[in-house]
Amino acid sequence: MSAAAPDDVVHAGGCHCRRVRWRVEAPASVVAWVCNCSDCSMRGNPHFVVPAARFKLQPSAEEFITTYTFGTHTARHTFCKACGITSFYTPRSNPDGVAVTVACVDPGTLRHVEYREADGRNWEEWFERSRIAGFSKGDKAEAAGK
Repeated sequence: MSAAAPDDVVHAGGCHCRRVRWRVEAPASVVAWVCNCSDCSMRGNPHFVVPAARFKLQPSAEEFITTYTFGTHTARHTFCKACGITSFYTPRSNPDGVAVTVACVDPGTLRHVEYREADGRNWEEWFERSRIAGFSKGDKAEAAGK
């Protein structure tokens, strides 16, 4: 993982059966996106985005991961082959980052979650005004919408 920002903590998490496990460096307070695209709305996936360098998949998890893509095939929806849980994925909005499912973070390290709406049904228009791209760059000002 890359060098953490001063206010970052290490969150651990993974899927339901615990075969897919990971660690991620991110603030204790995060912005989570609630998306209405066809995939996210069906599985209920509020997630926060981090730079890929701050996400570390445990080596033993690789054999249990499979990937689903659709549409532009930019988003890479990863999930556990055993229990079916998507604990993280590569989002279309941030192909250089990782989207971490809030509910899959182990208890104790997330202090606050601010939920924002992501309009995945009207993705192009939403993406331009959302500033979500800054979340995978580690740019706190851009990610905060300032």
